[in-house]
Amino acid sequence: MINKPIIIISGEPYSIFFEILFKIYKSSFLKKYKYPIIVIGSERIMKKQMEKMKYNIEINLINKNEALLSQLYKTKINLINVDFKFKKTFDKISNKSNKYIKECFDIGLELMKKKIGYGIINGPISKKYFLNKKFSGITEYISKKTNKGGNEVMLIYNKKFSVVPITTHIPLKNVTKEISKDLIIKKIETINSFFIKKLKKKPSFAITGLNPHCETTSLLSEEKNIIIPSVKALIRKKIKIFGPISADTAFLPSNLKKYDVIVGMYHDQVLTPMKAIYKFDAINITIGLDFIRISPDHGTNNEMLGKKLSNELSLKKSLSFFDEIHES
Repeated sequence: MINKPIIIISGEPYSIFFEILFKIYKSSFLKKYKYPIIVIGSERIMKKQMEKMKYNIEINLINKNEALLSQLYKTKINLINVDFKFKKTFDKISNKSNKYIKECFDIGLELMKKKIGYGIINGPISKKYFLNKKFSGITEYISKKTNKGGNEVMLIYNKKFSVVPITTHIPLKNVTKEISKDLIIKKIETINSFFIKKLKKKPSFAITGLNPHCETTSLLSEEKNIIIPSVKALIRKKIKIFGPISADTAFLPSNLKKYDVIVGMYHDQVLTPMKAIYKFDAINITIGLDFIRISPDHGTNNEMLGKKLSNELSLKKSLSFFDEIHES
């Protein structure tokens, strides 16, 4: 049986993504990797950056309309070329790449719609320029493009431990308006189902409060009115969950051993300690789509562009995750 390919959308052309992709292809990692890979991006800028950074990797051009029938290689970059007009090989990020990025996503999502790909990995995108306030993040952008708006859940995953923010890329002042009992229950049920179906594991959750020490002098206590009722409802649904616990002690070593997933109320509440602990050894998975979408857990890092200092570990972990999951 031939495995379906992993579709890689290269993302922002002036990010570090091509560099870490080149490092993956120059390592021994892909020799034992069981899935073929199709990359979507600009052949011209890929070659230019490859030349500047002194990498030498052969490119196998394939037609997007014939991807299913194409000869795919392990040691060559199987590329669907998307035209990108540029003057500088390395440059500052701007909105000039927006049309190119959109076309890359359109092709990748169309391949998934046609059941050609097994899953998607996308390189980093500039939220400031590409999303332009229309979406709070790439997670929400893809969800909307695939008609799954409202079902998406962001899971920052490490094999030992993971985190989930209930709200994602929104200003802190809006968090209290966004969190609700229904939202918390829906997201935790989605993650619980994913762990059971795909990872063959019944996870244990801890959920943080919103306020310091889960306390407030206000009568409108989010812990009392939203989080505690959510926990009680989830326990009735036979989900293993404890909380709310205070966010300032949630990431103590004893808790990292006790729980599989810590759920927080907002992005930085759980992603900051997660990245401090695991650095590049984590991946961003979008749950709730018809397919698995993963992004390496780093940004565009434009200031490191072309310096050959970027760490490819998160991309390796993204690719390796497809070996961990089970068909449901």
